[in-house]
Amino acid sequence: MTIGLRPPSMWRYHEWLPFDGDPVWSLDTGCTPLVEAPALARRFGVARVWVKNDTVSHPSLSFKDRVVAAAINAAAAFGLDTIGCASTGNLANAVAAHAARAGLKGGAWIFVPEDLEAGKVIGTSVYGARLVRVRGTYDDVNRLCAQVADRFGWGIVNVNLRSYYGEGSKTVAYEIAEQLGWRLPTAVVAPMAGGSLVTKLRKGFGEFLEAGLVHGDLPRLYGAQAAGCAPIVHLVERGAGPIEPEVPNTICRSLAIGNPADGTFAARAMRETGGWGVAVSDPDLVEGIRILAEDVGVFSETAGGVTTAGALALARAGRLRPDDEVVLCITGHGLKTLEAVQHAVPEAPVIAPRLRELLELEKRTWPSR
Repeated sequence: MTIGLRPPSMWRYHEWLPFDGDPVWSLDTGCTPLVEAPALARRFGVARVWVKNDTVSHPSLSFKDRVVAAAINAAAAFGLDTIGCASTGNLANAVAAHAARAGLKGGAWIFVPEDLEAGKVIGTSVYGARLVRVRGTYDDVNRLCAQVADRFGWGIVNVNLRSYYGEGSKTVAYEIAEQLGWRLPTAVVAPMAGGSLVTKLRKGFGEFLEAGLVHGDLPRLYGAQAAGCAPIVHLVERGAGPIEPEVPNTICRSLAIGNPADGTFAARAMRETGGWGVAVSDPDLVEGIRILAEDVGVFSETAGGVTTAGALALARAGRLRPDDEVVLCITGHGLKTLEAVQHAVPEAPVIAPRLRELLELEKRTWPSR
């Protein structure tokens, strides 16, 4: 197959991305690992589980590299020399990194809530981006960015370049299908902030079905949010109507969007594929981070904890079946949100450099040995 002969990046699927010709920037983004997780399969009581591991995405260690790669090539096509974004963190890192690599004349302008995690602030500033912290929630930041796009004509990736930006998300679905040997899983669990990823997973799987590259049914799509900001989950539970905006109150800042732009479409995608929405508490998402790390060796930020804890809740509620083959979309590296887990891991003991002290420690810590 032609796709399999192409270089390993998201651009191997260029026929399904909204560009003529070849991309000029971010040519190495995409093609992250799909890791089988038998320990999670046993924990969930399903046939198989895989983790789509975008914690190692290039260059900024999150799924947002994909959407920025699409958006920055759109900016190049439109002749824009300045890009920017409103962000809860991962997008900020990605826009700053991609703009730095491209050497954009106008650079990057990044707008974030003022209480963003230190790792994400530093992980943006280090690239030389103009970082602006805004008092208020993400929704306040996003409204400001809409005005910025109108006033300055910059390419704000999740505002005036959003239609291109969103298409980059589809490559997660394309890669899952290819990495499973050109077949589809039965269920996919993904985190939801604005809701775009869930809608684009549906679109990506659907496009491969229409092209005859895979066969069968669309996977059931499940979306997970933190209980302290779960407007999409609440819409799924209500069954109809508009999104009811919420004021975020959760440690999972990467998903803390109270008025999600694609929320109604995400809710529809979940219901129409036979999936569901799930909200988890902050303590449960921290436990989800630990479970993913111990069972799979993948250290995720808080959104990954939401996804893992959400999948466990879905399994306990009987929404995952014993014969299911499930993919978890893990979207960002845990080094970005160390604050969330720093009090949830044991403090390491300190000993003198003597074997006797180590032997005593071993007896105290593992007395059955």
